[in-house]
Amino acid sequence: MRVVTTDEMRSVEASVIDVLSVPALVLMENAARATADAIAACHPGARRVAIACGRGNNGGDGLALLRHLKTRGYEATAFIAGPLDSANGSRESISGCGGSGSGRRLSPEATRQLVSCERLGLSPASVPDPAESDLAGARFDLWVDALLGTGLNRPVDGPVARWVDWLCKRRGDVPLVSVDLPTGLDASAAVPPGPHVVADLTVVLGFPKVANVLAPAADACGRLRIGDLGVPLPEPPAGPEALYRSRREDLVGRLGARPPDGHKGSFGHVVVAGGASGYSGAVVLAARAAVRGGAGLVTAAVPEHLVPVVDAGSIESMTLGLPAERGGWSRTAVEPLLQAISGRAAPGALALGPGLGLSDDARVLARQVLARSAAPVVLDADGISAFAGDPRALRARAADLVITPHPGELGRLLGVATDAVVKARWEHARMAARETGAVVVLKGRQTLISDPVLGTWVNPTGNPGMASGGAGDVLTGVIAALLAQGLEPRSAARLGVYVHGLAGDLAAAARGETSMAAADLVDELAAAFKSLVGPG
Repeated sequence: MRVVTTDEMRSVEASVIDVLSVPALVLMENAARATADAIAACHPGARRVAIACGRGNNGGDGLALLRHLKTRGYEATAFIAGPLDSANGSRESISGCGGSGSGRRLSPEATRQLVSCERLGLSPASVPDPAESDLAGARFDLWVDALLGTGLNRPVDGPVARWVDWLCKRRGDVPLVSVDLPTGLDASAAVPPGPHVVADLTVVLGFPKVANVLAPAADACGRLRIGDLGVPLPEPPAGPEALYRSRREDLVGRLGARPPDGHKGSFGHVVVAGGASGYSGAVVLAARAAVRGGAGLVTAAVPEHLVPVVDAGSIESMTLGLPAERGGWSRTAVEPLLQAISGRAAPGALALGPGLGLSDDARVLARQVLARSAAPVVLDADGISAFAGDPRALRARAADLVITPHPGELGRLLGVATDAVVKARWEHARMAARETGAVVVLKGRQTLISDPVLGTWVNPTGNPGMASGGAGDVLTGVIAALLAQGLEPRSAARLGVYVHGLAGDLAAAARGETSMAAADLVDELAAAFKSLVGPG
């Protein structure tokens, strides 16, 4: 599902109006109809509906909604945030203030909707400050926020700010539905610019906006329902700046059915290279996840003294002991590790980094192996830290690459503070993809998958119970298994992240979030993959 910025949505609407010759008023009518449908479906018990309208096109949607609700038998009332008359007492001209509704005049389309309402005997009241009105004593079943839409990029002010404050103080009294976007959010940004409405339901018009999808702004949207504008909408082009939301229906069947004559050599060989004293569990989890991810063969390559531990922890995989130095890796392990990667006839993948350690030898090994591996690589954890401050060095490689950092690891890679990554996750994921030329999986809530050519996907699965040690190692093993089975990096990352989060959701449903462990994710991978077999 394509997610758009303010400018992209304006371009879409302009194309519909100019190329398809669909008037803006028709789009407004369809938006109002879609919102009325959503209210009927999601709040069937609501009969007395109040609509807070701005003076731009979002307010026009609200005025059109007033008519649609009235014709359906609702007791609907609308209020306009601000005065409608000019200083000399006359009705203001039709020349408007545009989509944001922040000026004194109604937009042209909103003015036409107001005239239509008045001719039907529906006269919205002008209420510049609801706190100084008698609205506090009015009884409604539902409020609709149609104050501001996608035109805002700064904190609200004036009458709209007073309405936002008033609605926020009454949150929880009755449900609140926002039209397209809760007022106060910047449609193009994940971080709200200031005070904003918090909705129970947002009826998204056309494509979801960035603020509808990316947290923390998305937290203000409540449930999302896509409103059909009644015309085919041209999707903005793909590119490095594009944003999408992954959907189950786009991922069903990505692996395809296994051939009847398939054997373990048909489904790829994953080598998981990592582990140091005290961190053998990371390799065990990644190896077990690679098995559950469908790889035909899995080898855990570890410092030789860890072989007995890893052997016992992952019984379905093979174990390869390699030269060690002071409890960790020796750089003399580079050649035997490369031989292990290329020594199988089956296609394969390398998962490099879980528990690898931060010694100089481990750093040298990670950089040399990545540069020479003929198999695609998933680089995780300490493997990423081996390139700290030098992201462009990741371009010096022989094969495809997926990197799976958490915000701290991505910050070290790019040479920026972790807080900066957390506050602008999409921007830094894109930056990392551009700098490295790799597919970047930025882990955390709403894990992002950023492709350097086609854009970024927001993953919808997962929960806070997955915030425990080892969960990232499971993800590494799953993505490596999908690469080994022939998926290209972007698809392997998208499917792997979705399945990983879904396994976490299944584990949370069975055990709760508090006691969830990484091994629970491994156990639920089979059910998660099974759910993606068949029609969407």
